[in-house]
Amino acid sequence: MFYSFIIPVYNRPDHIEKLLNCLVSQTYKNFEVLVIESGSTIKSDEVVATFADKLNIRYIFKGNDGQGYSRNRGMQEAKGEYFVILDSDIVMPDSYLETVNESLKENYLDSYGGPDELHPESTDFQKAVNFCMTSLLTTGGTRGKKSSIGKYYPRSFNMGVSREVYETTKGFSIPFMGEDIEWSQRIIAAGFKTGLIEDAYVNHERKGTLKGYFNQLHFFGRARINISQLIPGSFKIVHLLPVAYCAYSLLLIFLFATNTPYKILLFVPFLLYNFFIRFSASAEHKSLKIGFTAVLLANTLMLAYCTGMLKEFYKLYVLKKKQTYKL
Repeated sequence: MFYSFIIPVYNRPDHIEKLLNCLVSQTYKNFEVLVIESGSTIKSDEVVATFADKLNIRYIFKGNDGQGYSRNRGMQEAKGEYFVILDSDIVMPDSYLETVNESLKENYLDSYGGPDELHPESTDFQKAVNFCMTSLLTTGGTRGKKSSIGKYYPRSFNMGVSREVYETTKGFSIPFMGEDIEWSQRIIAAGFKTGLIEDAYVNHERKGTLKGYFNQLHFFGRARINISQLIPGSFKIVHLLPVAYCAYSLLLIFLFATNTPYKILLFVPFLLYNFFIRFSASAEHKSLKIGFTAVLLANTLMLAYCTGMLKEFYKLYVLKKKQTYKL
């Protein structure tokens, strides 16, 4: 089978170079690469040009209208029978595409997703970020993993779709803020088979600063509400857990300044939760430093996701400013 890698990039020439080097080393060679530059001010054209004699590669420059539409542009231009959509800030094992191809031969999927693992060059801060992004204690451990309930929804940091899926569903219908979740919902609704290829993992570079991490999770919170207006019924009660946690934390702050009887008992769940975060992260990475950092980042995750949800909820359902998109 002939594959097309679809890789949008925005101001990341250093990242795309690492990814393209991984593609050069792939053991399965029957593929092309399309790099779609989405209005970058720091362009990757010169980096891509250095791979012209190593890869079947094409470079496309377009306006900055969101990664969803950039991926669509790549799929419009692609020649493959199957499209592999990746973020630009990843690296992967040499056997990645061979693993995908063998898996699809044994158990064909119209659309697949793969896990994202820790980047090999990660700092201690990024290791703590990775823990918080993937732990059962924070995100439910569902990022890039098989959900125990319902169908599998591929995510666009590591996602594959057949040409038939793209031609039937027309690709991403929104440019950002949950565009992959929305598309996965439509793929499944159209009757296509989706699933996880557990061994088709990529190594994802996590945010390296507290500000960048907060902004990313704040955006995820906004995306969750944005999706709810596009897909009625997609919002579940479990999505309110960050809001409940933040409300509980505010209550604790209020109680700390009062003489409420037995108030210390109300602190026990908070202390236990944060203890398990620290213990689990420390044990996973054999580092107390990472464990303590994970406590800070787990609470940052809850705050960022909560404020993102509340901001978008206020915008969409109080101010009635519905998001509109134009292909």
